[in-house]
Amino acid sequence: MSDSWWRSAVIYQIYPRSFADANGDGVGDLPGIRSRLPYLRDLGVDAVWLSPFYLSPQADAGYDVADYRVVDPLFGTVDDARDLVADAHDLGLRVIVDLVPNHSSDQHAWFQQALAEGPGSPLRERYHFRDGRGDLPPNDWPSIFGGPAWTRVPDGQWYLHLFAPEQPDFNWDHPAVADEFRTILRFWLDLGVDGFRIDVAHGLVKEAGLPDIGRATEWHLLDVGESPCFDRDGVHEIYRSWRRILDEYQGERIAVAEAWAPSLARVADYVRPDELHQAFNFSYLATPWEATAQRSVIEASLAAMRAVGAPTTWTLSNHDVVRHTNRLLQKNEGDVAGRKPTEVDPVAGLRRARAASLLLLALPGSAYLYQGEELGLPEVIDLPPEVRQDPAFHRATGQDGYRDGCRVPLPWSGTTAPYGFGPEGGPSWLPQPASWASLSVEAQDGVAGSTLTLYRDALALRRKLLSGDDLAWPEAPEGLLVLDRGPGFRCTVNMGAAPVRFTPPGELLLTSGPIGGTPTEIELPPDTTVWWQI
Repeated sequence: MSDSWWRSAVIYQIYPRSFADANGDGVGDLPGIRSRLPYLRDLGVDAVWLSPFYLSPQADAGYDVADYRVVDPLFGTVDDARDLVADAHDLGLRVIVDLVPNHSSDQHAWFQQALAEGPGSPLRERYHFRDGRGDLPPNDWPSIFGGPAWTRVPDGQWYLHLFAPEQPDFNWDHPAVADEFRTILRFWLDLGVDGFRIDVAHGLVKEAGLPDIGRATEWHLLDVGESPCFDRDGVHEIYRSWRRILDEYQGERIAVAEAWAPSLARVADYVRPDELHQAFNFSYLATPWEATAQRSVIEASLAAMRAVGAPTTWTLSNHDVVRHTNRLLQKNEGDVAGRKPTEVDPVAGLRRARAASLLLLALPGSAYLYQGEELGLPEVIDLPPEVRQDPAFHRATGQDGYRDGCRVPLPWSGTTAPYGFGPEGGPSWLPQPASWASLSVEAQDGVAGSTLTLYRDALALRRKLLSGDDLAWPEAPEGLLVLDRGPGFRCTVNMGAAPVRFTPPGELLLTSGPIGGTPTEIELPPDTTVWWQI
């Protein structure tokens, strides 16, 4: 098995507008990220993934791109991006950037010209412009963000947008679209980036003829399922062509698919040997906190990826879902992925989140961390409507619009907002809770038992002790999930409701929380994980 860096990498997602603000305008930026790179090196991650920082009207936090080769002035300049990549490399960190190929901004030059030229314009063929059915849209597709997936323009035609109206979908059957994105890949690879996270990787190709779904439906990214809009077989030839470009560059440049597919087997299709390198494992993220369910999804994930020779990925949080400090304790039936956050006991939520994080970091493959989880940040559920910027928030259906709560800017230092996010006394684009003073990097740095210390210790041990893809499941008492990684490593998790007593299997390395018992009989409380040297 190859020892390629990306097979076991720990990759840290940076949401640029919420990470660090260098110029005091209340929004994070590339110079701010550069200033905090030593923190990430010391945390122990291998790479960073940056959410979009391209020129954009920011209708969907930068996922509506107006120019893929220009950095939005909100975040800096192309020179800032180049300097950030160089600094990261000097610190031993790799840099992955977001790529948004399913759709552009409605302010993209192509789309603006297509609107200006009217029906019959060749530019309209680069998007999905269609005549309607009388006063009705061309088909019955809904938008992920709620409402129909079609908007009518003044000349009477309609255009497709599976997300916001400001995000028209590209027509990937048009050769100019494919040509454009190959040049975009090369632009950023030439600048030095180590890879791409591909937004909506499953959405580029639509079923020929754009047929009706034939049923009333509302969509969320986590449960679109089988549809004519997503996970069409035609996407794979696109990614084969991209893989050939990535392989031209030295240093093992990679691509990671955000692919929401009906099954793990379908997700594995994106990471066959001649396609992409990794795909996010959303099945794992959406699995309840229960030992049988967790073991099942871990085994199924490993089997699906091994079948195509790819590493499995693991993640608990990102910029689109409720932070796992809340989500894993929520009781929303049928909503384990946390579309809408609810109030939970913060102490219990953090205890379970820490246990889940140690389990994730013990698994074979590549781990993705979301900024702030190493601080134990909770979801912010009480943001006032007037500050929310998720484009789905004010829509009646779709993705609910509650993503702002996981995007609140990070607390770095001090006892009052903005907690070192920007210059002293400055603003932050979303308000930070008063309770975050005790969760800042400064408040946790070097403190035994803090969540930041736990992550640093876990990442150091993972790098030292864990390698390869082997995994074994020793017999375990009910409620415990126990897994072995060779040689000599065991992870024990109590996912039950009561403490469990057992004989220690070896030397205790790390615990997610306090444990009881004696040196000869451990008592492991619920929602607690222990790492052992056996």
